Amino acid sequence: MSQAHDHDHDAGHKHGLHEHRHDAAAFVRVVADACEARGLRLTPLRLRVLEMIAASDKPVKAYDLLDRLKDERAGAAPPTVYRALDFLLENSFIHKLESINAYVSCHHPEEAHQVPFLICDVCAGAIEICDDGVAALLSAQAREHGFRPRAQTLEVHGVCAGCAGKS
Repeated sequence: MSQAHDHDHDAGHKHGLHEHRHDAAAFVRVVADACEARGLRLTPLRLRVLEMIAASDKPVKAYDLLDRLKDERAGAAPPTVYRALDFLLENSFIHKLESINAYVSCHHPEEAHQVPFLICDVCAGAIEICDDGVAALLSAQAREHGFRPRAQTLEVHGVCAGCAGKS
């Protein structure tokens, strides 16, 4: 019941499921515009890492990015990739899926936000749940317990509809 999202960014994203399939070129343009508007430097390496993540229909691991970069750039090394990933994460252009140590493009790169993900243990697909209520509920629950959250990462593992239908 999820819908692919092509980054045309409807006003307000209170509810919605977004599989990580989209128009990669349009996404990269949105990020480039956001960088220009915020005075951020989207270096050629940062741009290339962003393009590779955007082009992937599944979460991608840092060393997979590095392997691809080595084919294009002789001097590519882990710190180079991690610095690019750090920049993209810090500016909310991508998300890190902690439980599988992989990265996906953000469906709303023009704004910082916390979103839960549904991760398929069969195909490794990720679905971003765009529901401001989920993040707000977690923050409210934390405050009720006197806890001050600094970050939220909610990842739900299971089997997606496509994989469930194959069994």
